Amino acid sequence: MTREIPKAYEPQEIEQRLSRAWVDANLFAADPEAPGPVFSIVIPPPNVTGSIHIGHMLEHTQIDILVRWRRMQGANTLWLPGCDHAGIATQVVVERELAKQGLKRVELGREEFERRVWEWKQQSGGRIREQMIRLGDSCDWTRERFTLDPPLYRAVLEAFLRLYHEGLLYRGRYMVNWCPRCQTALSDLEVVHQERAGKLWHLRYPLADGDGYLVVATTRPETMLGDTAVAVHPEDARYQNLIGRRVRLPLMNREIPIIADESVDREFGTGAVKVTPAHDPNDFEIGKRHNLAEIDVMTDDGKMNDRAGGYAGLERFEARKRIVADLQAQDLLEKITNHTHAVGVCDRCKTDVEPRLSLQWFCRMKPLAEPAIQVVREGLIPIVPENQKKIYLEWMENIRDWCVSRQLWWGHRIPIWHCADCGEMTPARDSRVEVVNGRAQAASPPERCAKCGGSRLTQDPDVLDTWFSSGLWPFSTLGWPDDTVDLQKYYPTSLLISGYDILFFWDARMIMLGLHLTGGKDLADRIPFRSLYVHGLVRDPHGVKMSKTRGNVVDPLEVIEKYGTDALRFTLAIGAAPGTDIALSEDRILGYRAFANKIWNAARFLFVNLEKIEAAEVTLDDLATPDVLAAAPHRRNGELLLVERWMYSRLSRVAGEVSEALGEFRFHEAANIVYHFFWHEFCDWYIEWAKPLLASTDREEAVAAWRNIFAIFDLALRLLHPFMPFLTEELWLRLPQRAGARSIALDRYPERRADWLDDAAEQDVALLQEIVEAARKLRAEQKIDPKKKLPADFSTADPVVRGLVETNLDALTRLGGLSALRFHDGALGAGAGTVHSAARFELHIGQEEPADREAEAARTRKRLEEVEKVLQSKQGRLADDTFRTRAPERVVSQLEASIAELQAEHEKLQARLAQLEGA
Repeated sequence: MTREIPKAYEPQEIEQRLSRAWVDANLFAADPEAPGPVFSIVIPPPNVTGSIHIGHMLEHTQIDILVRWRRMQGANTLWLPGCDHAGIATQVVVERELAKQGLKRVELGREEFERRVWEWKQQSGGRIREQMIRLGDSCDWTRERFTLDPPLYRAVLEAFLRLYHEGLLYRGRYMVNWCPRCQTALSDLEVVHQERAGKLWHLRYPLADGDGYLVVATTRPETMLGDTAVAVHPEDARYQNLIGRRVRLPLMNREIPIIADESVDREFGTGAVKVTPAHDPNDFEIGKRHNLAEIDVMTDDGKMNDRAGGYAGLERFEARKRIVADLQAQDLLEKITNHTHAVGVCDRCKTDVEPRLSLQWFCRMKPLAEPAIQVVREGLIPIVPENQKKIYLEWMENIRDWCVSRQLWWGHRIPIWHCADCGEMTPARDSRVEVVNGRAQAASPPERCAKCGGSRLTQDPDVLDTWFSSGLWPFSTLGWPDDTVDLQKYYPTSLLISGYDILFFWDARMIMLGLHLTGGKDLADRIPFRSLYVHGLVRDPHGVKMSKTRGNVVDPLEVIEKYGTDALRFTLAIGAAPGTDIALSEDRILGYRAFANKIWNAARFLFVNLEKIEAAEVTLDDLATPDVLAAAPHRRNGELLLVERWMYSRLSRVAGEVSEALGEFRFHEAANIVYHFFWHEFCDWYIEWAKPLLASTDREEAVAAWRNIFAIFDLALRLLHPFMPFLTEELWLRLPQRAGARSIALDRYPERRADWLDDAAEQDVALLQEIVEAARKLRAEQKIDPKKKLPADFSTADPVVRGLVETNLDALTRLGGLSALRFHDGALGAGAGTVHSAARFELHIGQEEPADREAEAARTRKRLEEVEKVLQSKQGRLADDTFRTRAPERVVSQLEASIAELQAEHEKLQARLAQLEGA
């Protein structure tokens, strides 16, 4: 009857086999016609260039826990996977590959370069999919999406055209963040600001009339070549006589005016600032107010252009050095001082960003932000943790227009055509797409210019910011703009889980675009998700942020190969308290690998010991039940043993606690509860207690004992399944199962059942556990040989306690390592030696050697101090009026009962100490 189970738990073989089997069987494919409440979620699409990193692992673990849990609860579940084309990131990777071949994209041309990127995507883009499968992500792979797939390309065109016709998209020459390495504009969110120790150069600008000079301070002397004014504050007394006069721009020999503007900070530098409207956002605004010329002195790749005079062709920082040297040679450099300031760098390539005037496409955000603020304020989209809601609202209330164009070739090309005759812009006629050479593109370009009727039209060369298509992800992936069955069934999605680092990049934009573009009557029908959970970062064991430069990055795939996916998943789950980061250490992962081993060994014990019931003529068919939840518990003549009543009650209570915690994103609490239940209550207590029952030669007794332990084990595996899917699936499939059982993932999740709850059984077993633990503690303190069983003296004044102990004497003596238990009516005297005094009993284990009375008195005194400290704390809490008025009645009653027990234990300890000190 034994079921073969390997002695060692080898997760790698199991995980690779099961993960592939799940996908091959389409086990997690969603069915819009299936019954049950909907639970839908889209994956935050990883970059197609990427590989699973530890942040993905945390995110995917949390999503998969909730998806598996909801699926087992009977929800019609969809977890939709996919990848993002990742405009800049992908283009940078492919350009690096071309550089190895001595090629540049401009040499290839746009069409050939795009072909090379698609080729690379086909070869390398499937890596992250395979990694997600390896992690056990229970996605519906039949609905996998990619942001450049034709249906999603069409959604992007539809969104652009709607926003354009509504006047929410516009093109203009404005100040942008420009990356000279990527050679594209960046949104404010794509710029990271770094504090740096820099310099402040104080430059002398000679007055045009030869009457002295004006000193200005700047952190970027290379931009002075594009200066068109010097500005001072209108109320700055130092410069009142200079306003309206002119200075000669050093090195360029060009006169520029001295103007007054209230935006000038009188405390910065000398209080006089150079104004370069083409290279500084503040200067750009000053220039608009004063009608100043805009002189761009740089090229797209960060070199000085022809308008920079003799410095043309120099790289910008090389030009800085040359300019400073020339100013010094002409005695126009007043001084150089140290200055700490924030420098913007490209989030993608870490190149210093250049503020630059550029012709770009922008999206008006204020009209889109207003309803997005409303739905969060009104609770239509709760954000957890609460502090992220405040951050979201502050950002949305101060939102600026979004630069949506990028000077790239990889992405969704802007569906606008420019007329060579009159310069008018004409959009695509509609959002239809066609596939040409395997790539989607607009299928309805305009035939003639909307203004002059000319036919010489050229499509805008720019592509849209990657986050534009990502912002449509929750509904474009479900078939929008068509009113598909999936869109009707699964939108709005139930939840979004993402990191706080993309709260504005992605989450906020999805809310704005979903509310504006989808067609529901009410706001509640148009929101992209009904809840937003924002997770923290995974840090190293010391709480330091992981980075390649620090050398503390953890590769989850390497960890999985070493310890298994389940161990890493559980480590991340048990550390994931809302609003906190996770300190990840190898020791913790190893600890939860040991947890998986514990469960494996428990299963192995059960399967190996099945042969012991052959004498009772029991077969596996006797143990298999049509439905564990419906058939359990298995009674003998209508009765359950105390340990079985306790186990079913604990399982019922724990199931409710786990579901409550998961419903509030308290992953750490849910994991802790399951861990304690499985390791301590099931493995350490129930299995040990039930061993003689499982070996019974009485057929009825054996069948009941085995059915109950298998039922509890089955349900415990289900409890654990969302956290450790591979281990639980492997063991569940080995249990005696009903015909047609496919996967634990498709079975029902345990829930709190009132008919299983048994307070009396839980209280009785808790007392028996306390006695066993007291016996084990006494044995350890006296260094008794583990193999040596000794009798113990037991005293209680409570007849109910004595009756409970007598009824369960065999289990108590076996689990406590005792040969017998001698009952006493009164307190155990001073001559008894080492005594464990508790609120409801005293216990002594006799030894041949005389007791060390001083050591026993010291031990009792120490325990008395511990009890006094806890008692004082709990009494103080109970005396707190705020606590008593706010706490539930159940919590107050539990605290009162705990205080009563501590008081009883305190009295016994005092009496025991008096015996020891007075004898």
